[in-house]
Amino acid sequence: MRYNRLGNTGLFVSQLCFGTMTFGGGEGIWGMIGDLQQKEADRLIDQALGAGINFIDTADVYAFGKSEEITGRALKNLKVKREDVVIATKVLSQMGDGPNDRGASRGHILDGVKGSLKRLQLDYIDLYQIHGFDQATPIEETLRALEQLVDQGLVRYVGVSNWMAWQIMKALGIADRLGFARLSSLQAYYTIAGRDLEREIVPLLQSEGVGLMVWSPLAGGLLSGKYGREGSEEAGSRRIDFDFPPVNLDRAFPVIDRMRTIAAAHDCSVARIALAWLLHQPWVSTVIVGAKRSEQLADNIAATDIVLSAEELDALDEVSRLAQEYPAWMIERQSEGRLRQLYEGTAC
Repeated sequence: MRYNRLGNTGLFVSQLCFGTMTFGGGEGIWGMIGDLQQKEADRLIDQALGAGINFIDTADVYAFGKSEEITGRALKNLKVKREDVVIATKVLSQMGDGPNDRGASRGHILDGVKGSLKRLQLDYIDLYQIHGFDQATPIEETLRALEQLVDQGLVRYVGVSNWMAWQIMKALGIADRLGFARLSSLQAYYTIAGRDLEREIVPLLQSEGVGLMVWSPLAGGLLSGKYGREGSEEAGSRRIDFDFPPVNLDRAFPVIDRMRTIAAAHDCSVARIALAWLLHQPWVSTVIVGAKRSEQLADNIAATDIVLSAEELDALDEVSRLAQEYPAWMIERQSEGRLRQLYEGTAC
């Protein structure tokens, strides 16, 4: 297992992060995603830690708090030393019936962290993330609340999830101007079949030193190898009942076909190739993997051993590459002369 810095921080996290969205079950989407209870969760977390994973991600809204409860209890049951594990959780979604029981307001953040700490049975959270963008709350209010949590020692690092590039950049600017804790990470959807992140967000993350945590690296099971053009899937696949995240199937199926060929050459699953491709991207800090079964987790972990050749990476890039959008194609055209001037006499 390799360990990467999370953005520009001194915190090192495993290249795979164990996600707990399958814990707890309940009504609505949570039952569709997974309903693993304590004994099953204990086994999976023990397996993940045993493989060298030191990073666990959850959220207050997963199974409406039960995922955090199960995760915290598992750490106690397994007698995990607090300093040996990095715990991330998130706040934003509706957690009560009141009008202030959701969002990224100061009040909801301060209430949310107390609830998460209690459910996780922890004294502090390593990475506290705003789960989405709150149009009703000024970014400065959100950042001021997060800064308070850092000052109090309740949170060590802060991040966001599912934000646009301009929103992240605005938050970084406010944090720098006011001396607040900077965003250390973005948790975002990114797969070989959905590379939209590369247009604006990836260049921003690289420029500003923000780490990338990838969620749904298999596109909700679509890239697992169980799904084909005919639309049939193996029983128990999440995408049968919960068709999310949305994927352009016309683009995805040629990618899956190319991955099948490469998987056959490596004598491994298609899922391993999809994960390995992400692990080869230099801007990826960690890839979140969730599992319902031990063998599924083992297969995901085995992706860390896959080394894709330059030819294989080129083949995957060719079939999955995004078409350029304006102004990218205009910038490239106008930069030709300047780049020759910049790199004249050097290897380009």
